Amino acid sequence: MRYYILFGPPGAGKGTHAGAIASKYNLKHISTGELLRAEIAAGSELGIQAKELIAAGSLVPDEVVEGMIENAFNTIKGVDGFLLDGFPRTLPQAEALDAILAKRGEKVDGVISIMIPDSLVYERIAGRAKIEGRADDASPEVIAHRIETYHAQTEPLKEYYRNAGKYHEVNGYPGTIEQNRDRVLALVDTIW
Repeated sequence: MRYYILFGPPGAGKGTHAGAIASKYNLKHISTGELLRAEIAAGSELGIQAKELIAAGSLVPDEVVEGMIENAFNTIKGVDGFLLDGFPRTLPQAEALDAILAKRGEKVDGVISIMIPDSLVYERIAGRAKIEGRADDASPEVIAHRIETYHAQTEPLKEYYRNAGKYHEVNGYPGTIEQNRDRVLALVDTIW
């Protein structure tokens, strides 16, 4: 099995390109948000726990998300690997992922980092909010907070994976979605 992480700031195009990567390489795209919704819909023990936390306005703790990811690794068949999107977001989560994979005799094969400048993050999130009718994402303060959170909590993972020789960066701009996708797939070809 192969394990890849899709990385980058909000609006970089992770969700936009994940399907093409997963399809080309027979990977299961795992979005933590989708996993949470599926576990809640299934009424699993993890889903019930997550639903109660969300209903109380609390964040779902790392252990719950890690449990869902490990469960996906154990139950999803017929793929050559996994493409993680939205996890890990912090150094403790990256270390937990390494531990989960070590138990399986596996490791992270590569980090595909789609990079865009902060100014483009603003533009893309605001544009997406307008298209999808997400007023909460249209606020410049909310976008600024998301960028700050990314830089403070998630960006340190670059160094973590760079030190492990697994970090690979590609520009998610300029150009059309197709041009950007071609660059992303070309990068994955080099680390497959």
